Amino acid sequence: MKVTALLFSFLLTMSQLMAQQSQHLNPAGLPKSPNYSQVVTAQGGRTVYISGQVSVNAQGEIVGKGDFRAQTKQVHENLKTALAAVGATFDDVVKLTAFVVRSDTEKLGIVREVRSQYYTGTQRPASTYLGVQALYDKDILIEIEAIAVTKETVIMQR
Repeated sequence: MKVTALLFSFLLTMSQLMAQQSQHLNPAGLPKSPNYSQVVTAQGGRTVYISGQVSVNAQGEIVGKGDFRAQTKQVHENLKTALAAVGATFDDVVKLTAFVVRSDTEKLGIVREVRSQYYTGTQRPASTYLGVQALYDKDILIEIEAIAVTKETVIMQR
């Protein structure tokens, strides 16, 4: 019994040591941005892929028709819900991809402003911002997908 307890304790300690560690880099020679990191590495933990979120609420209704800021906020609320479902937060996000219909500098500024309300830590995820002609519905103006790496490790049981 003592051997089993010691083995379990050892495995638990090892899994904690191997827990998620990420490094956010802005290498010399690349522009530094307060809004994103140029390079993010992650090891350990669990990788979570979140499908592109749009400004649709739990009832399937489009929130903020014609209002880009309102849609961007709803997208981030949906991301927050998706992250919470796996025990993650915005601090665990390592990569974002945003798709913006008929992008311009004003919309980019709105995305950055809203995003800064959710990503409050010092480390920012790697990020790609794409202007697109349209999304799946004419009233949807923005879609954002995310990749997160949680600090949680999973111990397999047999």
